[in-house]
Amino acid sequence: MAEKKLKITLVKSTIGAVPKNRKIVESMGLRKLNKSIILPDNEATRGQIRQISHLIKVEEV
Repeated sequence: MAEKKLKITLVKSTIGAVPKNRKIVESMGLRKLNKSIILPDNEATRGQIRQISHLIKVEEV
């Protein structure tokens, strides 16, 4: 069975964000607005998504 993946797109700037949220966005590999990354769908990724849900858009791949 194939592992589930999530496509995560940064849709809002981190300029006014809390420093912790900025670090989460940076650690996920999101550098510029409207850029996407694909990460595995696991508990660690879901936790990061919950913290910065107001800055990103998430789709299943």
